[in-house]
Amino acid sequence: MNSVGLKFRFTTFGESHGKAIGCIVDGVPAGLNIDEAFIQSELDRRKPGQSALTTQRKESDKVEILSGVFEGQSTGTPIAMVIFNENQKSRDYNNIKDIFRPGHADFTYWNKYGIRDYRGGGRSSARETAARVAAGAVAKLMLKEIGVEVKGGILEIDSIESKEIDFDFALKSEVKSLDKNAEAAQIEAVKSAKKSHDSVGGAVLVQAFNVPVGLGEPLYYKLDATLASNLMGINAAKAVEIGDGIDSSRKRGSSNNDGITKDGFLSNHSGGILGGISNGDVVSAKVWFKPTPSVFKEQKSLNIKGEEITYMLEGRHDPCVAIRGVVVCEAMMALTLADMALLNMSSKIDNLKRVYS
Repeated sequence: MNSVGLKFRFTTFGESHGKAIGCIVDGVPAGLNIDEAFIQSELDRRKPGQSALTTQRKESDKVEILSGVFEGQSTGTPIAMVIFNENQKSRDYNNIKDIFRPGHADFTYWNKYGIRDYRGGGRSSARETAARVAAGAVAKLMLKEIGVEVKGGILEIDSIESKEIDFDFALKSEVKSLDKNAEAAQIEAVKSAKKSHDSVGGAVLVQAFNVPVGLGEPLYYKLDATLASNLMGINAAKAVEIGDGIDSSRKRGSSNNDGITKDGFLSNHSGGILGGISNGDVVSAKVWFKPTPSVFKEQKSLNIKGEEITYMLEGRHDPCVAIRGVVVCEAMMALTLADMALLNMSSKIDNLKRVYS
């Protein structure tokens, strides 16, 4: 499947070393101001080659809107966006065209389809996430109209945790760190891994503020279940926690429950979701990313003939994929909430009366 969402739905297309990648966003209400500069700024946050700590593939990631927008506003028809690839080095992959790289999707794609695009992983490459960021930017513009804001940052790199949560600092940080006191150690961890031709994992904290009560469709399209699914669909994501996540299972009910007062909740262990429905508090999730599987060390594997081989990878790769994953997590959170917001419009008969009376 290449599409996500029921009411606010997006589909992505393209491969890492193909001519272009892009997306089609359907369900955007007519009359939404489409700020192209904002959409581009979101892509600029994700694009490669901005730092010595990320892949040195140089892509401008310039987005072009092909349809669904007229005189700066959405028309209610599908919004198509395309990003042309500019800096492919497909020759870097010639030596692995018949080899299954450990930790990648090569083995599973080959066995499922009997064919694979070995150039940078083709469709399975994290390059595809640029299209998600473009779609997510449109979702953010819609959410802004109802006061919802999504923010993200690096919670952890190589087990070095951000103790403080400062989303403004994350926007300025080279590694998108949430904690100015942890940033230096996190940077050093990435540099050390890169120097040794290896990689490190990390975790992203993504939160949505001013989320209204009522988003989520029980029982089989719950906000937390759908959000977790969409976040887990990001390349290299290996675990998602909503609210306190795993720590919730280590508490007693009396300490895990969020007390309620007329002024709101006394805590937010639930991550802003109860019974699969937003409760009006901050919606919070953590996304855990594995170390980038592309490492420049000798590794053992198989080729398409089933022969055991040893090979050395070439190319340009992120030593920590979580860093550029921050804005992708924000995009998937925004897309999920935009979908849920539109679905929630039909939850009460009074809502229909307001529109049609």
